[in-house]
Amino acid sequence: MQRVAFLLKLRPGMGEAYDKAHEAVWPELLALLKSVGISEYSIFRRDELLFLYMHVDDFEKAWSKIDSDPVNIRWQQAMSAYFEPLGEMRRGERFPMMREVFYLA
Repeated sequence: MQRVAFLLKLRPGMGEAYDKAHEAVWPELLALLKSVGISEYSIFRRDELLFLYMHVDDFEKAWSKIDSDPVNIRWQQAMSAYFEPLGEMRRGERFPMMREVFYLA
């Protein structure tokens, strides 16, 4: 099981609306996330900075399935107004990924 974390950034002033949208995540999106092996998925927010963390069997395989799913496409369209364009990404990254440097089990 991989522990994966990455960063995203909201547009200024969109934090409260983003929080509200995540109070009612669509059940079909939650089912999709679980079906591709994602669990313990958390999103933390400080102002416009988001830190996303999850457990997943295989991140690249899971996200490849999620990317093309109609439920995710609709969710991403609904969420797109909240986000700043992604910043610099390294070659091969889907998101600005965090590298784990410490873990206490």
